Amino acid sequence: MIKNILIAVDGSENAKGAAQYGFWMAKAFGAGLTGVHVVDIVALEGPLIHDLSGSLGFELFQNFSSEMKKILEENGQSFLDDFKEECEKADLKADIVRAYGIVSSEICEKARLSDLVVMGRAGINAKFEHGLMGSVAEGVVRKSEKPVFIAPKTFKVPTSPLLCYDARSNSSKAMHSAAEFVKATGLPLTVVTVAEGIEGDTLLSEAEHYLEPYGVKAEFKRLTGDDSPSLIENFYKDNGHDLVFMGGSSHGGILKIVLGSTTEHMIRAVEGPFFIER
Repeated sequence: MIKNILIAVDGSENAKGAAQYGFWMAKAFGAGLTGVHVVDIVALEGPLIHDLSGSLGFELFQNFSSEMKKILEENGQSFLDDFKEECEKADLKADIVRAYGIVSSEICEKARLSDLVVMGRAGINAKFEHGLMGSVAEGVVRKSEKPVFIAPKTFKVPTSPLLCYDARSNSSKAMHSAAEFVKATGLPLTVVTVAEGIEGDTLLSEAEHYLEPYGVKAEFKRLTGDDSPSLIENFYKDNGHDLVFMGGSSHGGILKIVLGSTTEHMIRAVEGPFFIER
């Protein structure tokens, strides 16, 4: 059950959209909220700053770095204050936290005491990045030990969630999260798997048996073919789904997520929100 939600805050339109999804889920689950903003040490200690130190002289560099830190801190506090104000408008209570470090790593660290991380697909530097998911969001998805909800820029109440199920451990965790989610929100759930014949029927039978005690409205679909990522993408788009539950996969003993080909394909191909289970 989701009772503590961590929302990444950076002042961008993507982060504001993510916050709205976080507010909606907090109300559905009766969950507490924490907004976290990370002052990026890469911005303070990156190659550009060091290049300036050589060009302008060390003393001037020290002053520049100090001023840069002050500006980033002030901006971050402003973002957090705005976040808290939006929470109050939504009649929600929230804590706010400012951290320092590598942004994705600090978000994962602060998520230790949360049940879910909510963040935008891209952050304040989105215009400098390519693809549907920014580098910070990708870093959090790959490193987080907690599930991550990746939100689009524009908030829209989901009406048709899709669970991708293949019986692997994290896929089973995604099914549990999807079951809790649709039970709390009153939404229907579609379960899809890509497998041939008896194998596919067995997977769907497992899912149906698992979901039955939750008393949720669910339907089960088996797809066949060799290109699982494209099959699921097309099914999502053709049937008007607007939220995906998927599992990542762990790589041996390395405590970092490694996105499976289907999960990574879907994140990059579909613009709606994702709930990615570790």
